[in-house]
Amino acid sequence: MASDFFASMSISAQGMTAQRRRMDTVAQNIANADSTHTAEGGPYRRRQVVFEAIKPEQSFDTVFRGAMQQHDLRGVRVTKVVKDQSPFREVYDPSHPDADANGIVKLPNVNPVQEMVDMNAAARSFEANISAMQTSKQMFMRSLDLLK
Repeated sequence: MASDFFASMSISAQGMTAQRRRMDTVAQNIANADSTHTAEGGPYRRRQVVFEAIKPEQSFDTVFRGAMQQHDLRGVRVTKVVKDQSPFREVYDPSHPDADANGIVKLPNVNPVQEMVDMNAAARSFEANISAMQTSKQMFMRSLDLLK
């Protein structure tokens, strides 16, 4: 019972860590929404996090339980942050220092509205993990009270 409690707490904590990383990435995208020149050269390219389900360790107990339950997952993690390959926005502004010979400036492929939607979704997922953690804690405390 206690191991299930700690497993559920660990899963919630991993979810919160992954969503925090997602929120950090969204904040970075918003901060660079107007950056037309980066260290790599060219405009800033939007970043996105890639999540992966964490499978349990391969002990006898987990293999046995995995045979009994086909979908025995143990959380989530961020495997990498990738650059969005969608095209840059282009604006005519011949006075801009990064304008090409035709007066076109390439702007980052960051859409602030989309970033706010992603930030809201990450915040909601973070809150859901907090609720799951609190519920697990309450259930564990009730179980202890029953054992008294």
